[in-house]
Amino acid sequence: MGHDTVRTPPADGAAERRSEQRGWYFYDWACSVYSTSVLTVFLGPYLTSVAKSAADADGYVHPLGIPVRAGSFFAYSVSLSVIVAVLVMPLVGAAADRTGRKKPLLAAAAYTGAAATAAMFFLDGDRYLLGGALLVVANAAQSVAMMLYNSYLPQIAPPEERDAVSSRGWAFGYAAGSLVLVANLVLYTGHDTFGLSESMAVRICLASAGLWWGAFALIPLRRLRDRRTAGREGALPGFRQLAATVRDMRRHPLTLAFLLAYLVYNDGIQTVISQASVYGSEELGLEQSTLIGAVLLVQVLAVAGALAMGRLAQVYGAKRTILGSLVAWTVTLAAGYFLPAGAPVWFFVLAAGIGLVLGGSQALSRSLFSHLIPPGREAEYFSAYEMSDRGMSWLGPLLFGITYQLTGSYRDAIISLVIFFVLGFALLARVPVRRAIGEAGNPVPDRI
Repeated sequence: MGHDTVRTPPADGAAERRSEQRGWYFYDWACSVYSTSVLTVFLGPYLTSVAKSAADADGYVHPLGIPVRAGSFFAYSVSLSVIVAVLVMPLVGAAADRTGRKKPLLAAAAYTGAAATAAMFFLDGDRYLLGGALLVVANAAQSVAMMLYNSYLPQIAPPEERDAVSSRGWAFGYAAGSLVLVANLVLYTGHDTFGLSESMAVRICLASAGLWWGAFALIPLRRLRDRRTAGREGALPGFRQLAATVRDMRRHPLTLAFLLAYLVYNDGIQTVISQASVYGSEELGLEQSTLIGAVLLVQVLAVAGALAMGRLAQVYGAKRTILGSLVAWTVTLAAGYFLPAGAPVWFFVLAAGIGLVLGGSQALSRSLFSHLIPPGREAEYFSAYEMSDRGMSWLGPLLFGITYQLTGSYRDAIISLVIFFVLGFALLARVPVRRAIGEAGNPVPDRI
């Protein structure tokens, strides 16, 4: 297969390409506020409290007549959203690749998610079912939109620019997450000063994330452009389309090998993110304000980390830089095992370590994967990548939970996650990425 494929942006001027890239960055700026303020900080505790106010005397709610412990309702809603996304993403991805019309699909997913998030303003009293439904819609829409957004990367950046462009996108997202989280925390902690109840302050924080998402999504939707693609066979229903994508991947075993490595070490990353606050509160006895401050510190430092690792990738190549980040994750977890209880300063040091490697390891994984996709199948392959990012990250929490159950120690649980980074390192080190890029039919960058 020739190397002058649709993957390299057309020779219509660097200025137009830069304009598209800047527009692309702004989608991360738009939607990351949902991930940070809604999913990570505010919605879990708030939706749980709403479910508890609707619970019966035994602490159960009954969605569709099914008895569910109120404290589990948020987790089950997130799981259901992942199932919905897994069904929808391959279908939308195949349609995007077949028609070349990604932008209308991105707009539909983004505004569905933004509208559902803004509607969380009405989540009060005992409306737990409304909250669960809005969470499922918003989270699934976010997954679909991110898959489409990621699939633009090979089209707007030539191979030699991709690490830097991907890193800047992540940095934009973390910067927006930090900015809005600061504003939200001012509103939340000072709600009495503003004459608001705690519930109203949380609802404003939730709804503002939806309004921010919708407003800034206009920028990428104005700047990005669709590209015509060669005709492809019709899209198949959800799991059949996913099976067809996996069958095609089997013709590119090195691409599949990278995806397996990413699935393993990303499972470790996602588990650290989700369980660090549990470790901080239960094992180290830290206050909620300390934990929220640590989340904010991670967001701020992830901006610098993503940009710095993008620069390192230009010198050492993306693969070596990712491998270095996995060593850093391992060292950070080992340090976390020895953290003294009741010492917030050391927890902030741990958060700083996480922040510095978080953005870069994710950004460079995305850009490296973009080189391994056969031309014309970007959205379809990124749907599998997004599912490994969101839908497959269950082994880590399971290992964390089992370790705690067997040992009664959160320290043992947190150190058990080292296996994901060690195994991920070993799997990634074995992938010959230059050969993989060539076998996918793409030009091999000078440094990868």
